[in-house]
Amino acid sequence: MADTPALCAREEYLLVDPGTGRTADAADEVRGYADALDAPAPDSAVTADLFATRLEAGTGRCAGLDELSERLIHNRMRLATAARAAGTWIVPSATAAMGGPAAPRAKFGPVADTYAAAVAEVTCGCHLQLAAPDPETAVAVVNHLRPWLPTLLALSANSPYQDGADTGYASWRHAQRSRLPAGGMPPHFASVRAYEARVSRLVEMGVLVAETAPHWLAHPVPRRSEVELHVADTGVDVESTVLQAALSKALVQTALADLAAGREAPAIGEQVAAAALWSAARHGMSGPGIHPVLERTAPATVLVSELLAAVRPALEDNGDLITASSGVRRLLRLGTGAARQRAAGNPYEATAKLAANVLPA
Repeated sequence: MADTPALCAREEYLLVDPGTGRTADAADEVRGYADALDAPAPDSAVTADLFATRLEAGTGRCAGLDELSERLIHNRMRLATAARAAGTWIVPSATAAMGGPAAPRAKFGPVADTYAAAVAEVTCGCHLQLAAPDPETAVAVVNHLRPWLPTLLALSANSPYQDGADTGYASWRHAQRSRLPAGGMPPHFASVRAYEARVSRLVEMGVLVAETAPHWLAHPVPRRSEVELHVADTGVDVESTVLQAALSKALVQTALADLAAGREAPAIGEQVAAAALWSAARHGMSGPGIHPVLERTAPATVLVSELLAAVRPALEDNGDLITASSGVRRLLRLGTGAARQRAAGNPYEATAKLAANVLPA
């Protein structure tokens, strides 16, 4: 089995007014309080990015899941403490259940000008970075990840509400992001040269703002020999994010083993890939999924079982099998973030419950 890839996570969180449940323009203030607190590691950071109603916290590079979990807990406690000092809530939801302001910050004017209303609603994701041996391998690994992205999305679904209403989706964040050009399932690329040529052409055509920011749910980062996954909603809790990391790391490790053995990535039709992602966003783990290789419907639970079987050797090899297996069982018992939000009864109560559960009891 290939070496275990190092990883780091970056999670985005909503800033919310406790009185109304609507997003609050408080990113700079909360970040100021957070910067005064101890960071979990020198390479971790809290960033105020596109929206003034959202903060992103990174774990820095972690050797394994235990270290990742510790840093995620520290980040959430740090941000919750800072948000409380600023009179706001930090909320791990991928969309603003009660709505609120979401205008892009001034320095991101080119993004707002290019995408207009497509970026007029704040969304929050979990972004994972995993090391690859070299740039060419990073491109090839993403090819092998493609069949599994819908299942990772279904497991992470944590955005059923928007503007005080139930959207009917488990991941409304994905539905929103699918409006962006050159997004969704990444294309199959034969080489770094092919990848960079496609991205450069998209920038030239005006559908990407920068070559470093494609909208695909997974993409290689050749300059750093890394793979980035942007498929998951922000985790409803630390355990959900750790599960995403465990499965993603094992998928990368499995892809490296397949490449070493000369096994090619399976072909996936563009329309079937889009349908599989849509079904995962619509239903999460509570309905049918679509098998993107066999091109037929299958229960989401069956697709998760198939994923676990595919990566079991990698999970066993790096000592993550118990974490991943118990994480899946826990998620199926408690429900996805979307199911748990709906169980709260209404969008405001869902927001309040998520905010209250950020800090340990």
